[in-house]
Amino acid sequence: MGKLYLVPTPIGNLEDITLRAIKVLKEVDLVLAEDTRTSGKLLKHFEINTPLQSHHMHNEHKQIDALVNKLKGETTIALISDAGTPAISDPGFLLTRACVENGIAVECLPGATAFVPALVNSGLPNDRFVFEGFLPLKKGRQTRLEQLADETRTLVFYESPHKLLKTLTQFVEYFGADRPVSVSRELTKLYEETVRGTLSEVLEHFTNQSPKGEFVIVVGGKK
Repeated sequence: MGKLYLVPTPIGNLEDITLRAIKVLKEVDLVLAEDTRTSGKLLKHFEINTPLQSHHMHNEHKQIDALVNKLKGETTIALISDAGTPAISDPGFLLTRACVENGIAVECLPGATAFVPALVNSGLPNDRFVFEGFLPLKKGRQTRLEQLADETRTLVFYESPHKLLKTLTQFVEYFGADRPVSVSRELTKLYEETVRGTLSEVLEHFTNQSPKGEFVIVVGGKK
C-alpha cells in the first residue's frame, strides 16, 4: 500500500519548515494542497517539483474515494494546508479517517501550528487548555459561549480580522470584562504582535486600532 503524510507548513516565516518536511514533499508521488496557488509558491521556493492537486473543504468529500484507491496502490501522498498543520481548523480529517478505516498508513510530521506559540507566550496557564478553533458563525454560537463560560481551563480560539471585535465583545458579555486574555496576530511574520490584558482592555485596544492579520485568542479559564 501507499502512505499518507500530513505535513505542516510555515504559518508565516518560511524558515520554520523542517528539513524532514522538505524531504517528504520531494519524495512523495502527489501533494494535496488547500490552495495550489499559495502552496505552489512554497514548493517553488524550496525547489520541490512534485505534482500538486487541489484538496479543500469544498471538494474533499468528492475526492476521498479516488484518493483512497490511489493509496491502496503504491501511491504516496502528502497533504498540506495553506499554513500550519493539516486538519487543525483546516482540511485533513476526512481523508485521515478514511485511510485509518481502510488500513492505510498515516504519518503526521511535527511542525508549525499557530495556537501553540500563542498559548505559550500568553502568560496564561498552559498545562491544561481547550482548543476551540473557530466558533460557530451563527447556529450554536450562543450555546457554545454559554457552555464555555464556566470552563476553568485556558481557552484557545482562532479568529479572522473582520470578526475579532464581535467575538471579543461577546467574550466580555459571556466571560466577564475582567477575564484575562492574550491576543496574538501575524505570528512569525514581520508585524507579529501580542496584546495582553483584560477582555475590556484588549477590546478597547482593537476598537481603536483596526484589526489586521489572522488572530489567535487565548482566554483565561474561570476562577
